[in-house]
Amino acid sequence: MTEISVTGTDTPLDAATGVFVDHRELMFGVVYNMLGSVADTEDVLQETWLSWTARGGGAPLAGVDNPRAYLVRVAVNHALRRRAVISRRRETYVGPWLPEPLVGADTGTAEDPALRSESVSLAMLVVLESLTPLERAVFVLGEVFGYPHAEIAEIIDRSPAAVRQLAHRAREHVHARRPRYEAHPRVRREATERFVRAALGGDIAELMEVLAPDVTAWTDAGGKRRRASLRPVHGRDKVARLLSAGRGGPDHPVWRYRRVNGDDAAVLFDGDAPFAVLVLDLTPEGDRVRGIYVVANPDKLAHLPAARDDRWGAGQE
Repeated sequence: MTEISVTGTDTPLDAATGVFVDHRELMFGVVYNMLGSVADTEDVLQETWLSWTARGGGAPLAGVDNPRAYLVRVAVNHALRRRAVISRRRETYVGPWLPEPLVGADTGTAEDPALRSESVSLAMLVVLESLTPLERAVFVLGEVFGYPHAEIAEIIDRSPAAVRQLAHRAREHVHARRPRYEAHPRVRREATERFVRAALGGDIAELMEVLAPDVTAWTDAGGKRRRASLRPVHGRDKVARLLSAGRGGPDHPVWRYRRVNGDDAAVLFDGDAPFAVLVLDLTPEGDRVRGIYVVANPDKLAHLPAARDDRWGAGQE
C-alpha cells in the first residue's frame, strides 16, 4: 500500500489526511475493479492524493460538503484517464492478459484490507475487460458498490439518462457472458483441491473427469515464463494434455490454498518465491472446471509475500 507522509503540523492538511485514509479502502476497491491492476490502482490513488492535497492551497476540506463523494469522483476520473495508458500497454503485451490478482490469507485468517472491500471474481474482471471504460465505471459503481444513477452521473459528469443507458448496455453484456450464479465456497475449495491433485499427478484420465468439455485455459506469463502458452487453450482434450505435460513449471513446487479476489483458489510457489496464481471457474453445478486462469507474470506477483512470510497466516500446502 502507498505510504502517506505529511510534514509539518498544518492542522487542515492533517485533517484532510485522516479523511483520505478513512476512504482509501473504498477508493482502492472502486479503482481496482475498474482497472484490474494493483500497481495501476496504487498509482491512481497516489494521483488522487496529490490532487486532494493540492486542493484549496493545502486545505482540501474547505468547501467540500461530502469528502467521500469528492474523493471517489477524483479517483474514478483519474482511473478513466489511466485506462488509455493500460490500453497502449496491452497492444504490445505477450500472450493472454489477465487481471492482477488480489491474494489474501488462507480461509479463516485475516485478509489484506483490499479484500475487505467489495470483491469481484477474477473471471468477472475478465468479462469487464470487454466493456468500454465508461460502461465499466458505471457497472462497478452501480452493480458492485450500489451507487444510484444520479450519484454516478455526478461522478463521471454525464446525465442520469446517459448513465442509465450505459448501465443497461453493461448489464446486458456482462450477464450474457457471465450467468448469475456463485458456487458455494466449500464447493470451490473442494474443486480447487481436486484439480490440483489431478494436475500434479499428471493423469489425463483423472483430469478429464475434472474438466468440462468446453473448458478454456488462460495463462498470463507476459512472455516471462519459459514455454508458457501464448494463446488460450480450448477443449477438454487439449487442456488435459497441456496440464499433464507440466511444462514450464517450477523446480521446487509448493501449493498453498488462498483467497483470490474473494474466491478460494491456489498459489504455486517455487520454493519460497510466488510462481503463479491459479483461479478456477466452475460450471453452474459446481462439479466441473470450465475456466482455468493462471497468472504467472512475475510483475503481477511482485506484491505477494514469500511462502513462509507471516502475512500468509496458517495456510495449507
